[in-house]
Amino acid sequence: MDNWLEPALDYITQWLEYQMRETEQPGCVIAVVHKGQVVLERAFGYADIVERVPLTPRHRFRVASHSKSFTAAGIMRLREDGKLGLDDTIGQHVSGLHPEIAAARIGQLLSHSAGIVRDGSDSGHWQDRRPVPDQAELRADLAAAPVIEPNTRFKYSNHGYGLVGLVIEAVTGMPYRDWIRRAIIDAAGLEETEPDMPVHNSVPVARGHSPKLPLGRRVVIPGDNPTNALAPATGFVSTARDLARFFAQLDPAAKQSILAVASRREMIRRQWRAPHSSIERYYGLGTMSGKTAEWEWFGHGGAFQGFASRTVVLPDPALALSILTNAVDRLTDCWADGTIQILASFAKSGAPKSEVRDWTGRWWSLWGAADLVPMGGKVMVLNPSLPNPFTDASEISVSGADSGRLSLANGMARHGEDVRRVRGSNGKVDEVWLGGIRLVPEAVVAVELEQRYGG
Repeated sequence: MDNWLEPALDYITQWLEYQMRETEQPGCVIAVVHKGQVVLERAFGYADIVERVPLTPRHRFRVASHSKSFTAAGIMRLREDGKLGLDDTIGQHVSGLHPEIAAARIGQLLSHSAGIVRDGSDSGHWQDRRPVPDQAELRADLAAAPVIEPNTRFKYSNHGYGLVGLVIEAVTGMPYRDWIRRAIIDAAGLEETEPDMPVHNSVPVARGHSPKLPLGRRVVIPGDNPTNALAPATGFVSTARDLARFFAQLDPAAKQSILAVASRREMIRRQWRAPHSSIERYYGLGTMSGKTAEWEWFGHGGAFQGFASRTVVLPDPALALSILTNAVDRLTDCWADGTIQILASFAKSGAPKSEVRDWTGRWWSLWGAADLVPMGGKVMVLNPSLPNPFTDASEISVSGADSGRLSLANGMARHGEDVRRVRGSNGKVDEVWLGGIRLVPEAVVAVELEQRYGG
């Protein structure tokens, strides 16, 4: 393991723990894989807030659109075996389609550029108001014309990936669920992944949760409904560890993979930019990609009733990370980006040197928490409540055992002012002064706030 990675992972868990407390999320699991090995796996919160079941890394989550990456890998596997081509028209393999859909290419389905309706004529299944469409309903929707002209822009379509599942069944002569498990899930060595519900009764499953509004409280969403003909788009059930391991295998530089290097490169190659979006993202074949903190990444996200998830591969440092939550708040995107920022900052600065290593800890004031995080030869002052804790972060240059100065700070902050640590009679640090601001442990500031302002 690179020497900077261990302290980075340590701070990631501290930061996520704070984020969990502040946002009052039900549960979260993170897993990080480095060069094929799991180097971090941690669960926070509850699998079910009503039953108060503690969440563990072994709990399965609905991982929704991560399913598309598995399905796309299945197509690439069939392509390698000479069973089909990305330029094959859909009508070569599936009958009963609208002529314009039948003329679309398999590659267009995988890159969401076939112009197909996103969720059909009635997407109430995403509101838990009706069952997810079966094959008959899916085919009925696909008998209608595309919504827009194919190959003109990126247009996300769960129905399009449902159609990919029909292609797989036609080519293999097997049910999608059976073939994808054998050819992709088992072949990748994944032991905690299923293509759809239900799963065996002995398997622990996290329950989903609603937002706090409009009820003012969360309610439990079972999240155990089968996704029928849309399993290739949204059915998968998995863990953070399995997802991180699977996506790590899609890195062209991975030493072990179910796919040839050329197939992996084609999957992550940028096909379309996501239009009308404030975030610069691209779509390949069953994968999304972008850039965060000067690192290129690829991966996918997912949202199901009561669940949100995100998996990212960083090819440069050979890292893959997956974050799963059992609430619909969609914080996984922010948390994945924040995790990348933490990793990139440690990679740039390096592991903390001996003279600053003990300058660590979370300190509190009326204004909240501040984290002292040593890296390289400096100490960063981070705000754990931010999606990127390094935003406008101050730097401390240490000059003595308990002294230093703010050598870099925002113009509105305390640039150039002294920093000191105060120790108690037992020799432990009791307080930290950043210029004229006194920071103390959480328990101390809690008592202070209670006494000053009451309950």
